[in-house]
Amino acid sequence: MYKKLTQDFGYITITERSNPDSLMDIGIYHLKAGESITLQDEICEMAVLPLEAHVELQWETQQITVKRQSLFDEEPHCLHVSKDTIVIMNAIEDSQVLVQKTDNASKFDAYLYKPEECQSEDAGADVWNDTAFRTIRTIFDYTNAPYSNLVIGEVISHPGKWSSYPPHVHQQPEVYYYRFDRPQGFGCAMVGEEAYRIEDHSYITIPGNLDHPQSTAPGYAMYFCWMIRHLDNKPWTERIFVDEHKWLLEEQPSIWPNHKK
Repeated sequence: MYKKLTQDFGYITITERSNPDSLMDIGIYHLKAGESITLQDEICEMAVLPLEAHVELQWETQQITVKRQSLFDEEPHCLHVSKDTIVIMNAIEDSQVLVQKTDNASKFDAYLYKPEECQSEDAGADVWNDTAFRTIRTIFDYTNAPYSNLVIGEVISHPGKWSSYPPHVHQQPEVYYYRFDRPQGFGCAMVGEEAYRIEDHSYITIPGNLDHPQSTAPGYAMYFCWMIRHLDNKPWTERIFVDEHKWLLEEQPSIWPNHKK
């Protein structure tokens, strides 16, 4: 499913865990300066990701002030807590904060992932004429949070480039939430055989076992937050590349115009 969100203040729903194409509650809190809200869930673990935000976060006996002005130039803070944990958000300025939740019976210690801990890599460099050059940020996944049912990260897709490439699949459902460095920016998201025009503040839900390559228009940098829900006894641990496109993974694939049939 594809949809563009409104930019009203309050909580804006992206998807709910009753949706089999996501299995997650995901939404954006758009807070006014001076506003304070309390988050707590008796069933769900929760990831709290400040987007463009200046907020104070309080949990257990800890607190931190996060100021993030650019999704493109600044790596994230992300607070991850188990069920029943109280999180208080105080907005110092107008702020947007993404919250991702899903059911998890396990209790674990709350953890604040800081920018310097973010696993960041430039992918697609020096291959395919740099047509899929992008920056992948993994905040937490099965490797560093095996007790979680969630995965969350960010991608910066450089102008005119492709992401989620070569096309790949996995059984676990995934959700992408998009932003552009200019409000008129746009791109394309492909889910299986369907294609969607992606715009600022839009999102897609990706059912399991469908490939989902993305591209952004020249001149516009595209950000997306990528969120995966592990399946019971089937955590997401790898991207399974589509067979017909695996030749792109060769050390020096032959690509036109150098390639001659």
